[in-house]
Amino acid sequence: MFMFLFLVVALVVVVAAVTLAVVGGGESGALPEAAPERFADPLPPDRPVGRADVEALRFPVAVRGYRMAEVDDALGRLGAELSERDARIGELESALAGARAQAGRTVGLVKHPVEDAVPREDRP
Repeated sequence: MFMFLFLVVALVVVVAAVTLAVVGGGESGALPEAAPERFADPLPPDRPVGRADVEALRFPVAVRGYRMAEVDDALGRLGAELSERDARIGELESALAGARAQAGRTVGLVKHPVEDAVPREDRP
């Protein structure tokens, strides 16, 4: 039993010494601080975001997952661009509906010479 306790204590001392040497730096000083990963925004600032841009989007991993601020910024930008596209699509659809309505009114006013030449009962 004495030998078992001695080995446990020796193991604890060795682990503590190694931990202090690594964390404390030992002879060469403390370990240098690792530079945190910074998010280089791959979303293009000069053009609308495309599908390939979204597929290439990768966030750096932090201690407990992703950095929320970087993810929030990217999602905010994507949301803003999607709402701009939706507004533009709505404008274009309303313009198209107006153009179709205008075209329908002008077609009814124009007489076609072929229709005038064919008697009404022979028309389909």
